[in-house]
Amino acid sequence: MVSAQLPLGIGLRDGATFDNFFAGPNTEVVVQLERGDEPFLFLWGSSSSGRSHLLQAACQGMSGGGGGAVYLPLSDNVELAPEMLEGLETMALVAVDDLQQVAGDTEWELGLFHLYNRARESGCRIIVAADAPPGALGILLPDLRSRLGWGPVYQLLPLADGDKRTALQLRARRRGMALSDEVANYILQRSPRDLHSLFSMLEHLDRASLAAQRRLTIPFVREQLAVIRS
Repeated sequence: MVSAQLPLGIGLRDGATFDNFFAGPNTEVVVQLERGDEPFLFLWGSSSSGRSHLLQAACQGMSGGGGGAVYLPLSDNVELAPEMLEGLETMALVAVDDLQQVAGDTEWELGLFHLYNRARESGCRIIVAADAPPGALGILLPDLRSRLGWGPVYQLLPLADGDKRTALQLRARRRGMALSDEVANYILQRSPRDLHSLFSMLEHLDRASLAAQRRLTIPFVREQLAVIRS
């Protein structure tokens, strides 16, 4: 089963699944993650590229496979310590997010280096994500840099505006909302274009439409944009 809870309360978002992710130009990496036949993977991209979503989706995908999975977001939990890496090789999957946060930290780098070695022996899969490729992260330990490249390294490419509209509509459908092309385009034209902001906007519209018992129309979206900006 998925280890959705670590001692410090790290959880997985329910909506972080492969079905809820529009791959666009990143189809190859999504297929690779779903197949799960690569023991080591490295993903990099901007903060809104979907890398955290994909790592959590990979962990969610282990729920029926046995062995367990653990997700470690190094940006969100300042109390995490490298000691918690010990013994994780007994899991089927370890997903380490935001590696850039510990680049240059000797203890973390040694801990991750040893985890890779133990995982290779035990058969544990490791997926690591960061905001830059391994060679540009400022990793001080050469042996860790080599471990990060043991498997495929994928850059998560940004979506074109048309793909962002499709991604927004997919997320809306998963929430039970009807989002027409016209309304989706209106949102795209008047909101920040990064996916994190767009999905946050969609969450607000979902709550507001339920509270007001109104459909997502341009007048309603216009009202809500005014509320958010006020």
